[in-house]
Amino acid sequence: MHVWGKKLKAVKVGLIGLGTVGGGTLNVLVRNASEISRRAGRDIRVTHAAAREYDPETLDGLENLDISDDAFTIVENPEVDIVVEMIGGYSPARELVLKAIKNGKHVVTANKALIAVHGNEIFEAARENGVTVAFEAAVAGGIPIIKALREGLVANHIEWIAGIINGTGNFILSEMKDKGREFADVLKEAQELGYAEADPTFDVEGIDAAHKLTILASLAFGIPLQFDKCYTEGIGKIEPLDISNAEQLGYRIKHLGITRMTPGGVEMRVHPTLIPEKRLIANVDGVMNAVLIQGDAVGPTLYYGAGAGSLPTASAVVADIVDIARALTVDPDNRVPHLAYQPDALSSVPVVSMDDVHTAYYMRLMVTDESGVLAKITELLGESDISIEAFLQKPSPAGVDAAAVAVLTKVTREGTFNAVLDKIKALPEVLSEPVCFRVESLA
Repeated sequence: MHVWGKKLKAVKVGLIGLGTVGGGTLNVLVRNASEISRRAGRDIRVTHAAAREYDPETLDGLENLDISDDAFTIVENPEVDIVVEMIGGYSPARELVLKAIKNGKHVVTANKALIAVHGNEIFEAARENGVTVAFEAAVAGGIPIIKALREGLVANHIEWIAGIINGTGNFILSEMKDKGREFADVLKEAQELGYAEADPTFDVEGIDAAHKLTILASLAFGIPLQFDKCYTEGIGKIEPLDISNAEQLGYRIKHLGITRMTPGGVEMRVHPTLIPEKRLIANVDGVMNAVLIQGDAVGPTLYYGAGAGSLPTASAVVADIVDIARALTVDPDNRVPHLAYQPDALSSVPVVSMDDVHTAYYMRLMVTDESGVLAKITELLGESDISIEAFLQKPSPAGVDAAAVAVLTKVTREGTFNAVLDKIKALPEVLSEPVCFRVESLA
């Protein structure tokens, strides 16, 4: 490839992992080699790969690959310019990435867990060694959300971000809403379809989304990565009745990651959330992802697309490889910063305790079917200045002396709400543990 009349040498890529994303990355780079070369200004070739298992029937360009079963041969190989880490998890991914950086290699990864937990250490090592670590595919698959935050929205003070950033959880909630199915039933189907792992904990408990939200919060507000301070709550308590109640009240339930700058610091929280049904993000269904960003200059912008999958994620990985190829002749100090802000300009703004978060609440209670119960609940809420937006009560089945009641509050402080909730639980008329979800207007 010639640029400005000068021939530039090809960039050599080493892939660690030839599974779903690694294999997709290889196929995209081979199939679209000519187009990618035109965009990057030089050829990009996958020359080495490490994988213990792979399916040769699904992969292109294997005849030009030196394949090993030892990933450390990739990060130690002097011919490799860019290491693409696609094995996931914390270890040995961390050791491989740090070794690659030490050896002066640029790194591309889709590993959100690695970046969320070890990103501060990794970026510091990259800065010391004058290399880039790119991670567009770590959040929302093929949606270029990291590039949007680091570059496209650089003129804005970001006010808040709310995202559906786990496709498995969104698929489960969509099926429950559309077909009235139970959580456990839909989860089993999600596992059979390959949307959920055999151990679905990271998806349904919100850990996967919390990894991604941690990254988004750092990019938006210029704070160090702090996964341990992200509040995380799963979707296992949601029942078809809650989804029906929400619809009657004009809401949809989504598993959201929310980060917001407040006077007291940065909120970082992942939990089921009632959203007004008229919001675009409330109508994102199935395995799709969507991220809503509020900037002070641009206003609200919504980014929608495939949050996972071989080719969508590979699209983001290859975009990172091209960015690095373009920047190989740029002084390291003038590249786009890893977390959008210059490393010595990161803020010490604290992460807000969940007790100090202000939001509205949906509360479902099973209570004795007798007069005066709602009055007691209303009185307890009123004593703490928590106003009620709406009540719903379902008729009791014949012969049953219990009633399902749903309460929608106005915005209050979480610590205040939890203190009242403890008093409500203690009422003899309350027959089971209340189920509570937060409500966000996203206005």
